[in-house]
Amino acid sequence: MTKKKVAAIRDFIESAEKSVKNAKKLLGELLQEENIDLSSSVELDTGGLNKYDSGDAKIIEWVFTGEEMLGVDDNKYPIPVNYSSKSKLVQGDKMKLTIEGSGKMLYKQILPIERETKVGLLTKDKWKYQVVADGVTYNVLTAAVTHFKADIWDSITILIPKGKSATFGAIETVIPKA
Repeated sequence: MTKKKVAAIRDFIESAEKSVKNAKKLLGELLQEENIDLSSSVELDTGGLNKYDSGDAKIIEWVFTGEEMLGVDDNKYPIPVNYSSKSKLVQGDKMKLTIEGSGKMLYKQILPIERETKVGLLTKDKWKYQVVADGVTYNVLTAAVTHFKADIWDSITILIPKGKSATFGAIETVIPKA
């Protein structure tokens, strides 16, 4: 009896995965036909940010994109993934990067965006980890998945910008299995 239940559950999961794959394919085709680019739907506010020198240090203020930093100069700069994962940076957080004369880089959050918490399931699409919460798929950093020792299908709480569209979520915690 247990083997039949396990087989049925496996079949349900495979069916659901095929349905999601087909839905993503159809959505991609529709977006292409209608010339809609969802990646540009996330608007990151660089207003009020500055770039300046302080002694022998260079200071760049930026906004976190979910993977990197978008500077006031509209250039993208890398940020250590372990820092953004452990600090639970959220898309839209405003930060400051100080590059000292010696080359040492110091990161500091200067204005966190207002956050909301969502609960979803951790999935993986090819090489990207994602959390599906309330019917929306959010990318999450691999470093965060590793840091929290999360596994596919774990229930995860993520932080996203409150009331704004987002493509990335910051993992807050893994919900223990019952």
